[in-house]
Amino acid sequence: MKRYDLREHGNSFIPRLTELMNNEIVEDENGIFLFEIGDFSPIQEVSDVVKANNWTLMNSIKFNEVDWTVVIKKTQDQSLIVETSEEE
Repeated sequence: MKRYDLREHGNSFIPRLTELMNNEIVEDENGIFLFEIGDFSPIQEVSDVVKANNWTLMNSIKFNEVDWTVVIKKTQDQSLIVETSEEE
């Protein structure tokens, strides 16, 4: 588990988050990311990036009045897997 403070990036932290997840976090490891929430749109952006990359959003919490923390696991989100039957 690694922790990253992305507050210095303001609302432009998504590329850095993606870079860290792809290059610094190994499979089945968690990354903890702290960022500024501003108008709350970054929270949806994080969710969209997690889904697009097939990671798992483990936790998302408001840290204080201006900061948000997310925990992302670099593993396939099992809730998105559709079971198929060989009988079909």
